[in-house]
Amino acid sequence: MENNSEVTEFILVGLTNNPTLQILFFLLFFLIYLIALVGNLGMILLILLDARLHTPMYFFLSNLSLADFGYSSAVTPKVMAGLLTGDNVISYNHCATQFFFFGAFAIAESNLLVVMAYDRYAAVCKPLYYTTTMTTNVCAALSLGSYVIAFLDVSIHTGNIFRLSFCRSNVIDHFFCDAPSLLPLSCSDRYITELVIYFVVAFNTLFSLMVILTSYILVFAMILRMRSSEGRQKAFSTCASHLTAVSILYGIITFMYLQPSSSHSMDTDKIASVFYAIVIPICNLRQSSLLHAQLTHAYKAIENMTIGVRLTLAFKNVEKDHKRSNLFYETTRPLI
Repeated sequence: MENNSEVTEFILVGLTNNPTLQILFFLLFFLIYLIALVGNLGMILLILLDARLHTPMYFFLSNLSLADFGYSSAVTPKVMAGLLTGDNVISYNHCATQFFFFGAFAIAESNLLVVMAYDRYAAVCKPLYYTTTMTTNVCAALSLGSYVIAFLDVSIHTGNIFRLSFCRSNVIDHFFCDAPSLLPLSCSDRYITELVIYFVVAFNTLFSLMVILTSYILVFAMILRMRSSEGRQKAFSTCASHLTAVSILYGIITFMYLQPSSSHSMDTDKIASVFYAIVIPICNLRQSSLLHAQLTHAYKAIENMTIGVRLTLAFKNVEKDHKRSNLFYETTRPLI
C-alpha cells in the first residue's frame, strides 16, 4: 500500500492502561483465540477427514469456521501482544494489512451466512430437488463467490481509506485498525470515502438480510407444517442458532458502520468490537454443537481409524522383529 501521508506508524490506544486489567484482558483474549483456533480448525479437519460429512451443510460450516479463524487471527494476536508487552505501535502497512484481512473475512462470513440460509431453504422447502440443486459445483461456486465478493468489497474500502492523508494525529483510539477509528485522523476531505462506506455497507446489509429473512420465513412456514415434533424441534434449534449469529453480526455492522461519524463513540465501538470478537465465534461453534451426534460419530470413527492404523503398524513391527529373530537363529545355530 502506497503511503500518501506523513504518518509511517500508528499508536493503538488499546482497551486500558491499567496493568491489572491488561493481564485480565490478555487472559480473556488468549482464551477466546484458543477456542477459535482449536474449535474452528478442529471443525475443518474433522469435516475434511470424514467422507460422511461431505455434504453442503458441513461444507459451508467448514468455510464459516475458516472465516471465523481468519478475522480473529487478523486482530487477536496483535491485541494480545500489546496487552502483554505494552507495545501498541503498528506500522502503516501493517495497519492497512490488518484492516484488509479483518474486513475480508468478516464480509466473507456475512456472505456465507446468506448462503447457509439459502441452503437451509433448499433442504427444508425443496427436499426432493436438494441433491440436484446443491451440487458440488454449486456449493464450490457459492463458497468461492462469497470470498471473491468479500475481497473485492474490502479492497474498495482499503483503497478509499488509505489513500487519505493522515496528518492530524497517529493515535488510533481503538485496539485495532478499523474505519471508524481511522477516518477522524485524516486531514483530507473524507466525505466521498464515508459516503462509499455507508452505501456499500448499507446495500450489502439490506440485500443479505432480505435473502436471509425471506429464506427463514419460508423455512419456518414449512417447519410448522411438519408432523414430527422431533424433526420440528431439531429444525428450530438449528435455525435459531443461525439466526442468533445473524442478528449479532448485522446488529453490530449497523451500529458501527451505518451511523454518522459525528455520533460515533469510540468507547462504545470498542465494547461492540470486543462483544463481536467474543460472541460470534461462540455462536458459530454453537451451530456445530447442535450437530453434536454426527460430529461425535465422525470423531469416533476417525479415532478408531487412527487406532486401527497404529495397531496395524504395531503388528507389522512385531512381525518384522519375529522374522529378524528367526533369521538370527538360523544364521547363528551350530551346524551338525
